[in-house]
Amino acid sequence: MQFAPLSLGNVHVGMPAVQAALSGYSDLPMRVVAREHGAPYALHEVVLDTNVLQKGKLQRRILTVPEHDHPVGGQLMGSVPETFGAAARELVGAGFDVVDINFGCPVNKVLGRHRGGWLLQDPTTALAMVDAVLQAVAGDAPVTVKMRRGSDDSPDAERRFFTILEGAIERGVAAVTVHPRTVAQKYVGPSRWEFLARCKRHVGAFTLLGSGDLFSAFDVVAMLQQTGVDGVTIARGCIGNPFVFTQVRDLLAGRPALRPTAAMQRAAILRHWELAVPYYGNERNALPHVRMHAIKYGQYHREPIWARERLVSMRGPQDLLPLIDEVFADRHDEGVARELTAEDAVAPSLASCNEGE
Repeated sequence: MQFAPLSLGNVHVGMPAVQAALSGYSDLPMRVVAREHGAPYALHEVVLDTNVLQKGKLQRRILTVPEHDHPVGGQLMGSVPETFGAAARELVGAGFDVVDINFGCPVNKVLGRHRGGWLLQDPTTALAMVDAVLQAVAGDAPVTVKMRRGSDDSPDAERRFFTILEGAIERGVAAVTVHPRTVAQKYVGPSRWEFLARCKRHVGAFTLLGSGDLFSAFDVVAMLQQTGVDGVTIARGCIGNPFVFTQVRDLLAGRPALRPTAAMQRAAILRHWELAVPYYGNERNALPHVRMHAIKYGQYHREPIWARERLVSMRGPQDLLPLIDEVFADRHDEGVARELTAEDAVAPSLASCNEGE
């Protein structure tokens, strides 16, 4: 299966499957582990424009971009074009390779503050925000947009979607990612891949990425084949499963994809822990972040119900290593990586947007 290498403006990505922005998940440790398992590009978790601009510990963490975290995208959410543009400038100055605009988050708290997916109801403000970002970065970094297919299923909502899509392209964004659920759907019900195919036909040669219901490497390949999009962003399907990127690479190259062994899962979680402790300052601060990832890894265990029951019992840093050694012991698969099948896919519990509050 041959697919063209993905680029976002002048940022070469390569393999057309990347890690999405995941609130509460895609911090630096997760991005590094994903890269070490084949992710060619990753997005920082969505951040509020005001948090980027407000001096303090959170701002310093957001604006710290290590040399080994490239190419990386910074995803912004807000409601005021002026502060949105200023925040985009800060991201580029800090070293982010791409600025991504979030017009897709469906969480009620976000919508109530006229952010994220709410802006799909207001093309004038949405496009003013695109203008503000493009002017602020002044060609120093590509600008991309993340959208849902509309605020709801009404014809008016669809017209507003295409107004924003076409307006963003005319203004010079490098790519758009479309999640083919509506904002009203949130995470319920199937995403409409046929809408992605329609969008790709509509935009022609312009770079369009898809997302939604990508829970395995097979889903990624299927979306590329069925919709014609230029790439995909993997969201819930890569939480606890950084191996999906290598699996996609193998399938696209015509090789069988392999399911990770228990030893490989154990090594990935321990690497995540190694990265998280200095990132969050100490073991106690790091544990909640690593614990939730470890529980997600359990969904891909040979005995997922037992694995989850053991992993959720983790209460303190002293529990992490013994439980990881127990749950991901070699005896569970004798160190043999078997071929991945479609039945191995897991539909993870929902990851939500938030505003860091």
